[in-house]
Amino acid sequence: MSTDYYDILGVGRDASADEIKKAYRKIALKYHPDRNPDNKDEAEVKFKEASKAYEILSDPEKRGKYDRFGAAAFENGGGPGGFDFGAGFGGGAAFEDALGDLFGDFFGGAFGGRRRSRRGGAARGDDLRYDMEIDFEEAVRGTERRISVPRTVNCRSCSGSGAKPGTSPETCPACGGAGQVRFQQGLFQVAKTCGQCNGEGKINRSPCPDCRGRGRERSMREINVKVPPGVDNGSRLKLRGEGEAGLRGGPPGDLYVVLQVKPHPLFQRDGNHIMCEVPVNMIDAALGAKIEVPTLDGMVKMTLPPGTQSGRIFKLSGKGVPDVHGGRRGDHYVSVQVEIPKTLSKKQRQLLEEFKEESNKDSESLVVRFAEKVRELWGS
Repeated sequence: MSTDYYDILGVGRDASADEIKKAYRKIALKYHPDRNPDNKDEAEVKFKEASKAYEILSDPEKRGKYDRFGAAAFENGGGPGGFDFGAGFGGGAAFEDALGDLFGDFFGGAFGGRRRSRRGGAARGDDLRYDMEIDFEEAVRGTERRISVPRTVNCRSCSGSGAKPGTSPETCPACGGAGQVRFQQGLFQVAKTCGQCNGEGKINRSPCPDCRGRGRERSMREINVKVPPGVDNGSRLKLRGEGEAGLRGGPPGDLYVVLQVKPHPLFQRDGNHIMCEVPVNMIDAALGAKIEVPTLDGMVKMTLPPGTQSGRIFKLSGKGVPDVHGGRRGDHYVSVQVEIPKTLSKKQRQLLEEFKEESNKDSESLVVRFAEKVRELWGS
């Protein structure tokens, strides 16, 4: 086994702490025994060699000692013989941080990359989700609702300690408060949850009678939720500290209110724009007219030019949904749908027949021009 720790990690003697850390992570990931099932023995040797090198070079005091006296300074009891995944070789915070990063890369981050708290220490409470249904207009203009959320809170009698008032939990004698016990298994020092305290690090001899030692209790909380203007279906509102209570004095989680917006009978939404179909009498479409169309601000007059075709879209600027971040409003788009009557009175039919006769004399009419092209193609 090489004793040139710089050579083991593949860095120069003037390498920075960050360069040393990156080099170690790269080697440790490459030679981790679980990634080398066909060459496990050799991988374990290289993995242990790199870990030992990093344990020395990541500690400024040990690195200085190594630079002056070499590896001999750590022989004959200079470092433990087994590898401890929880605390390395007793190598301090830098070594533990590197291991945390290493196992984050190897096993994947948990729920957004947040690291777990140490056993027996404070732990952040869980986040909660609440689905809230609101009307279309409430999503556009904003609203305020009062909701009831069931959640756990710290026990009022023991303030979350789980111990009977006037008493306190004792440090576990089996693990010394660490929450874990360690034992040697081959090259590795393995840690497992303490069976006496179940990983808590403390033993509660006199549990609180109100929460039965859990430190938390169920409660219904009334919360005011302010919905800003411009939210949409699926928008999430984050209420900090309104989630489940933390463990052992840890901070509470957050409450996420997920909005479900009811559909509107007239409007459809596209981002910050509003779409609306408006039926129009075919005579008004042909002659042109002033019509009233519904918007978020009420009825608005709009001019139809003569000859408006079905499906034509008109834009009403600034009549849409306000941006949720406080920006300008979107636009309101009106799609004209020309209505063709399904039944006609005798008088209406007579007038339309006369209209048709006159229309057939219009050489610019699309119907007339189409008929002429058909006759040219088929000679009829």
